[in-house]
Formats: sequence, C-alpha cells, structure tokens
Amino acid sequence: MPIAPLVASFALLATLATAPAPDGGYPDLPSETPATFTPTSQLLDHERRTVDIPMRDGVKLHTVILVPRGAKNRPMLLTRTPYDAERLTRHAESTHLSRVLYGYDNATDVIVEGGYIRVVQDVRGKYGSEGDYVMNRPLHGPQNPTPVDHATDTYDTLDWLVKNVPESNGRAGIIGISYDGFLPLMALVNPHPALKVAVPMNPMVDGWMGDDWFHHGAFRQTMLPYILDQQATRKNELKWASGYRDQYEEYLAAGSAGEIGRRHGMEQLGFFRKLLAHPAYDAFWSDQAVDKLLAARPLTVPVMIVHSLWDQEDLYGAPAVYEALEPKDTANDRVFLVMGPWHHGQAIGNGSRLGALEFGTDTSAHFRRELLRPFLDQYLVEGAPKAHLAPVTAFETGTNRWLELPSWPSGCASGCKVKPAPFYLRPGFSAGFTAPAAGGAAFDEYVSDPAKPVPYRARPIVEDASEAGASKTDPWKSWLVRDQREAASRPDVLVYVSDVLTAPVKISGRPRANLVASTSGTDSDWVVKLIDVFPDEVAEQPELGGYQLMVSADIFRGRYHESFEKPRPLPAGKPVTYRFGLPTAHHVFLPGHRIMVQVQSSWFPLYDRNPQTYVESIFDAKPGDFRKATQRVYRAPGQASFVELPLVTPKELKGENSPAPTGR
Repeated sequence: MPIAPLVASFALLATLATAPAPDGGYPDLPSETPATFTPTSQLLDHERRTVDIPMRDGVKLHTVILVPRGAKNRPMLLTRTPYDAERLTRHAESTHLSRVLYGYDNATDVIVEGGYIRVVQDVRGKYGSEGDYVMNRPLHGPQNPTPVDHATDTYDTLDWLVKNVPESNGRAGIIGISYDGFLPLMALVNPHPALKVAVPMNPMVDGWMGDDWFHHGAFRQTMLPYILDQQATRKNELKWASGYRDQYEEYLAAGSAGEIGRRHGMEQLGFFRKLLAHPAYDAFWSDQAVDKLLAARPLTVPVMIVHSLWDQEDLYGAPAVYEALEPKDTANDRVFLVMGPWHHGQAIGNGSRLGALEFGTDTSAHFRRELLRPFLDQYLVEGAPKAHLAPVTAFETGTNRWLELPSWPSGCASGCKVKPAPFYLRPGFSAGFTAPAAGGAAFDEYVSDPAKPVPYRARPIVEDASEAGASKTDPWKSWLVRDQREAASRPDVLVYVSDVLTAPVKISGRPRANLVASTSGTDSDWVVKLIDVFPDEVAEQPELGGYQLMVSADIFRGRYHESFEKPRPLPAGKPVTYRFGLPTAHHVFLPGHRIMVQVQSSWFPLYDRNPQTYVESIFDAKPGDFRKATQRVYRAPGQASFVELPLVTPKELKGENSPAPTGR
C-alpha cells in the first residue's frame, strides 16, 4: 500500500480520537462531573424529598418535604408560597434541620423541637410549579372562572401528603406570613379532613381597604417593584432598575404611579393592568376580600390569627379576619388572636426591640414558646396536652406586658368595657377630651404642594440600612415607630397636642378619625396620625426624650368620602366630614406623656400623590393636574374634628389592669 494513503488514514484516526463526542466531551478524557449528582443523606438529621404533586386539573406543584431522621407518626406543617420552596428549605450549608430552615416563614424552633415534618410548596405558576400565576388567585367564582384555586390546591396537596408520607400521623397544619399568611385562610374554605389547624400570620386580606395595594383608596406605589419582581418571570429573575439613591426623588420625577409603572414596562403584567382598571372598590376587590369570604362560610378548623401592631405591610388583615370569624366561635375554642409589638413577620425573629423601642424581653420567643407551640401540639400531636390559651393574647405597648383577654377589643382580663371617647382638635393647636368652645377662628389651614409632598420617613429613603444612617434595623421594617418630629416641623403638617398626662390613658381597639376639612381643590388625601409624645427627658433611655411615637395612623383618599365604589369630586372650599378607621392599637399613654394628633395631605412616596384636581384616574394624572391647595381643618362647635379613641376608662384601669408607670 502506498505510504501517502497510510499517513492519511493515521491522521484521520488521530483526528477522530481527539474529536469531541456529540455531547461536547472528549472520550479519551471524559468530564469528571456526572450528568446528575445525587447527594447522600448519611450526615443529615433529616431526609429531604422533592416531589411534584398533581392537582385535580393535572398541573403539578413542586413540593419539598423535610422528614426528621427516625420520624414516626409525626404531624406535618405545610407552607404554600410564591417565594421559592427550594430557597426556603436551603438556608445553610448544614446537616441540621435547624439551620436548613433558618429564615423567612420558618418558626424554626417550633418546627424542630416539635418534631414536625416540614412541607413547603411553590404555588402554581411560581418557581418549580407548573400552571399559571395569578396574584392572590381568587376563589372560584366571579373573579376566577376556572375550577381551581388555592383552596382546591391545598386540599389536593394534603390529600396526596397523607397518602404518601408514611412517617405522618395523618394530621396537618398550615402556617405562613403575609402572602403565605393569605394562603392558610384560603385553606379554610372547604378544608381537607386532615387539616387540623391554621396559623395565618400578618395575612393579606383586603388589598384595597388597608393591606398591600391601597389604603382607603390611596395607592401604595412603592409596591410596584414587588409586583414587577413577582410577575415578570416565573422565578423572580427580573429586578427593579433605578438610577436614584432616594426613592422620594425617583417617584417624584416619574409623576403618577401609572407613569412610573409604564416606564418599567409593567403594562405587560396582568396584575398591573388590573390595578389601572380598578382604582375604586368595585367588585374586583370586594369579591376577593378574604374577611368577607370567610364570614359567609362555616368554620371547622381551629385558627390562630397573628397580628403585628406595627405591621408596615398588612395592618388591616389579621384584625379584620378575627372580626369575621369570632362570631362563629360560640364555644370559644376555635378562634384565637395574638397581637405582638412587631413589624411584619417579626414574630418568627427576635422580638426584643423594634427601632428605638425596647421591650425588656424577647416577645417573639415568648409567642413561639408559650403560644404557638402548645397550640400546634394540641391539635396535631397525638397525646399532647390541651393548650391553655386565652381567646386573645395581646401585648400592651407603653407598659410592655402581655395580657390575656376574653375577647377583642377588651381592656383587661376580666373583660373591661371599651368606650368610644372623642379626642378633640382644639384652638391653639391643643387637644383633649373636652369639645372646643365657640369663639375665634373655626379652622386651621396649610398649603399642600404636590411638588413638595410630606415624606413618610426621613430622607434619603433607601432600603439598605447601612446607607440609611444611624439605624440598627431595616428602615422599612421599623418606619411605623420612627420619631415623627421631622414631620411635625413642616408647615404643611398640623399638630395638636394635649397637656401632660397626670393619669394613664389606655386604648384597646381601632381609633377612628372624624375629620371635618375642606380643600380649595377638587380632590385631596388626608393623613391622620395618633402619636404618643414622650417626656422631654427619659432617664432610662435618653434617646427617647421628646420622642413622637406613632401609635396608629392611616390615609384616606378624599374622592371616596361618599362611596368607596363611586368616587366624586370634592366641593371646593366646603367642609366635608371624613370618617375612617385607623389601625388597631393596644397602648397606654403613661403619666408624664402627651397625646398628639398630626394631620397632613401626603405620605410620599409610599402613597402616590393626589393631584388635588379631580381626574378620572389618578394613575393617569398629568403634570398639569398637580396643583397646590389650601387645606382647612375645622375644630369648632358643630364642625368638630376629633379622633374617636377606644378608651378604657380610668375607673376600669384600677386594680388588675392598672398600668405601672415606668416613665418609658
């Protein structure tokens, strides 16, 4: 054979030997990484299982099951979430379940010490789950024509779990915070027989009245980044882009909330389009109000409703659900309410302080150890003792102590009565329980300028605590307890303050604003803040000297003064009475303190600016629509402005419920 062909053949063989395999590897030096790596579980104190559970419509939901090593006849604790089941169950590179579960939505000490089988599931359309994602997917009905919802998905999930987790005792509970707290409420609708207990914590309940999206019609526009994050991609991969350090400047430059959303391409998102289409409290919102839905259904599952008194996200939901469910609890053994001095979700963290406030003990640990764990064990663990829980366990701020109460609102353990008492705005920027007398000017006034709205917290408004300055906590989480002196110093904020208290004043329940006010424009927002003013010097904690602590505050969009469903322009220059509830409070104003009320017309950029000129939709307000307005707050006989306080009278404060003044 000629030499040349032989050389060519050897060259071809050499080329073939070094050529990559079809999968991109080289057969003579294969990859050292396996196509699939299966972790061993020898070192773990638990077994991790991932399954895709089929729903009744064929959609499979990604579910992580964590079973303690050696578990037998143990209960399951389920959380359903749009926030990634894999991430929520992989918080540390550790072999111990206590470290794996450390983080959001996991009451780790309760789960681990209780020996619970932990189950976390992605809701349909998010992360590892199939199907379509719909924000707060409504129940089957007018807003959801499909046969599936969170109630059916929970039912189908529990049905699969009790049949396929052999270590289970067939009993399950469901627990979650915020969106994940909304989902246990959905599970109460036609619940699976295996569901023995539900713990909704800081739940989203009514997104228009007072939770995430609106408060009395004023849009919480800083939720736009959350909406983009949640809906742009299945795995929350697209983040909000901003060229500003200060959110105040960012939102002011954009103009309307609708415009800033459009600049970020949010018209592609289904929920953003629904917001634009439903600025008023129409059927879209009322059909989804969870408290109304549950009020119309029987209650068969014991429920512990957990509320944070300074919840910066969902202040409305938990008390509203309690009010809806409590009448169904005729035997006083199905509905329990816990209220702590926390921000949103702080009940599973450290509860020894919030912002500048110190509570003297870890209130969150107390909740988990003395309330949550016994409650779960009673219904889920075979042979567990009965939990001796009061119908309501509420932390009393001001005195800093837990109280066991027979109902809510209630002033003390023996059922003290709560009586509404008007706390009047009076001439000379004073305030008190005595109505204003005739004579002198009938009102105070200020100019509200949309070009210079009142910040809801000190600027610059940034989310990084290290950038925010002298704060040891996240400024967003603690903003509701921030000192209000900066707002009080502005000319567009009216400030009314009482004399120094010589006796304690206790409120238990929901304060209500009765504001008689006028505007020179044809629309307006009104913010009313109830504030505890500390003494000028506080020996135990000097930084609290003169501190102005918000106890309860909220906003009301003026166009809804006649009807939440049908907005109307305001009559320019004419007094209108605005009545609206403020968030629930359980607080004692101590001797030496003063009670303050602040009134303003913007809370920016948390809430979108009211142009103060009536337009069909504030989402579409143009730059020329935003105009200054002269605002008047009336405080004369027949036109008295006041905050109705849910007052526990001094007579009933004596004895077992008498606060021990500490000066703090």
